[in-house]
Amino acid sequence: LLVQPKVGEKDHQPRMDATMFYVLFGLVLGFYDGCFGPGTGTFWAAAFMVGLGFNMTRATAYTKVMNVTSNLTSLGIFLAGGHVQLGAGLCMGAGQLLGARLGAGVVLKKGTRFIRPLFIAAAIAVTARLVWKNFAAP
Repeated sequence: LLVQPKVGEKDHQPRMDATMFYVLFGLVLGFYDGCFGPGTGTFWAAAFMVGLGFNMTRATAYTKVMNVTSNLTSLGIFLAGGHVQLGAGLCMGAGQLLGARLGAGVVLKKGTRFIRPLFIAAAIAVTARLVWKNFAAP
């Protein structure tokens, strides 16, 4: 994305079948989100652009659906295990809804030119954090 500024501006031909995409990335990114979590949305957006050929705006919209699915699945698992702090969860849920609503509006108004720098910054920040945490921190 840093060296190809046009990536994500338009839809392109999918590189894989949609069913295979959702099985493969659902398992891999679902596992990652369950174990670690940071950057899952960024990974989903990249996967949608590369695997299914979505433009960045469309990939971001689909990413929201995948994040909600993952969050609801996690909630169900933690509820079943009796490990939910309801007050904190409701506050976080309200923040998520507000952020998603505002973010979706901005994305629809400003499109890829707005999303691209945020996407790149998020990818760099997550990568730097993971590298720091695994190699540099005591």
